[in-house]
Amino acid sequence: MKTNTTNIQSFSFNISEFFQNPYPFYEEMRSINPIYKSTLLKYQGWYITGYEETVKILKDSRFHSRPPIPAFSRSYANVRQIQENMMLFTNPQHHRQLRSLVTKFFTPNIINECCPFIEKTVDELIDQVIRRGTMDVVSDFAFPLASSVIAKILGVPAKDHPLFKEWTATFIQSIDFTRSPKTLGNSRKVTEEIIAYFKKIIRAREQEPREDLVSKLIEEKQREAKLSYDELIATCVLLLIAGHETTVNLISSSIFLLIQNPRQLEKLQDNPEFITTAIEEFLRFESPAQLIARTASEDITVNETVIQKGEQVYLFLGAANRDSRKFQNPHQLDIARNPNPHLAFGHSRHFCLGSSLARLEAKIAIQRLLQKVQNLQATDFNGHYRKIIGFKSLVELNVTFD
Repeated sequence: MKTNTTNIQSFSFNISEFFQNPYPFYEEMRSINPIYKSTLLKYQGWYITGYEETVKILKDSRFHSRPPIPAFSRSYANVRQIQENMMLFTNPQHHRQLRSLVTKFFTPNIINECCPFIEKTVDELIDQVIRRGTMDVVSDFAFPLASSVIAKILGVPAKDHPLFKEWTATFIQSIDFTRSPKTLGNSRKVTEEIIAYFKKIIRAREQEPREDLVSKLIEEKQREAKLSYDELIATCVLLLIAGHETTVNLISSSIFLLIQNPRQLEKLQDNPEFITTAIEEFLRFESPAQLIARTASEDITVNETVIQKGEQVYLFLGAANRDSRKFQNPHQLDIARNPNPHLAFGHSRHFCLGSSLARLEAKIAIQRLLQKVQNLQATDFNGHYRKIIGFKSLVELNVTFD
């Protein structure tokens, strides 16, 4: 199969074309083999680009998560420690235990209680920009919304959202393919800051509990003793980071996709009842999280391919969600697509805890924005994406409107 992408044998994840549009590369790799063994790329291992193959691996408990920072990296010991205590990177049994402690606070009923606050915040953010007829969707809308919501849930001051933005960006780089000694050095400093920040919050809540998630996690720790102090801090950090990254990417990408597809924008404006299927299509078409990694705990056969114990497996969710063997016309945005069994939030035991919250924020944000503005246009139709592999993340999205 011939394509216009860089030859896969000499491909570098640092080429700007990949950050802007990774999908031709995914297609090329899948055309060779949806379970592709890389021995020449910087990160050696198995590159999974097929939908069914990705589902099989995500459902198989023999594939484990592990912290991206190697155990022998003493220079970044604090970063490694906080990653080790996150439920994302614990063994299956401990992951189930930690997840069960947090899941009860993210049920649909509890998330729906956030509706009035989300609506109020969205309206306030739109009111701040509507008179000037322009905004950066990322910094003026998506990030302040996500920051305010997760801050309220955790019980941390919303005024600290500039810190949250810096911490999130730096921490994400520390777990991404593109990490370097410089970004790891930055993450070490930021990790010290964020640990100190949550230690202060936890001390305050131990002395004076509130109706917030940090207080509830402290109560769980004291009652059942299934949550260590380090795990409590790591869980707070994970919720703060995840509560920003996925939601900001989803909201900003969704608005950009509508601008790039004016017929779909018009269709949604004329048929607001399509908002639910539209959100699912945005998640499929431009998955906020593009990549997750696993390690084989033993020799495992997937579709007649043997993945040996200790080998790394890289699951490209963005590729799986564009697999033509699963989705008809996968490169076509269709806000009415149904069913839409995408993998944007993962699958099985590692399905994203905050998926309902991200969906709700995106639904309210997009609905109310389209109700209040007309003639939504981007000043740069190509977009400007962050140079990271694991997330499809706009640096900025400057728009004009009437």
